[in-house]
Amino acid sequence: MMYSNLPNFVLGFHGCDKTVADQILLHNDKMRSSDNDYDWLGPGIYFWENNPQRAIDYAQMLKDSPGRSRKPIQEPASVGAIIDLGHCLNLLEQSSLDVLKRGYEILKIKFENLGAPMPVNKYGTGNESKDLLRRYLDCAVIQAVHEYNKETGQNPYDSVRGVFFEGRELYPGAGFKEKNHIQICVLNPNCIKGYFKPMEPVEGFEIP
Repeated sequence: MMYSNLPNFVLGFHGCDKTVADQILLHNDKMRSSDNDYDWLGPGIYFWENNPQRAIDYAQMLKDSPGRSRKPIQEPASVGAIIDLGHCLNLLEQSSLDVLKRGYEILKIKFENLGAPMPVNKYGTGNESKDLLRRYLDCAVIQAVHEYNKETGQNPYDSVRGVFFEGRELYPGAGFKEKNHIQICVLNPNCIKGYFKPMEPVEGFEIP
């Protein structure tokens, strides 16, 4: 794809426990890749693009729902990252969406040959009932794209980027939701050029 590389760095924010943040920032520990079969953008290291508050909110949600995290979160925190998306499956532009659609067709043929049902995305419960929180199908389709690239000798993707419309209407009749956001999933850890501790603004000065 002619324009698969974005010409700039992006800032990503990862929600976690404070002890994990300290290990990354003070002791140069590496972030771990997520590999759940329902991950929204497939396997990789996840970040909220330019959205430190959502990272903290997510860590708080994991603290309140301990069964949803690898390890219990005691003190929600976030880590900032400077990211070069590299060769990106950027699901905000048309050519990447076309690739994803072909990935679905590849996956469909695979499951037809196996005589097995396709994975299905599933809604959340309660207040989250209108959001597809368990994205088994989407995860499998993105995995199919990665596997196809590997089998055919094409350049692997360094990252996946997607926009999600999540939550309740921002106001009655709105086309915007309370939790709209962009997620980044990094597959190539060398795309992460550095980590930082998110800062609070300095009073008395404008934010450029």
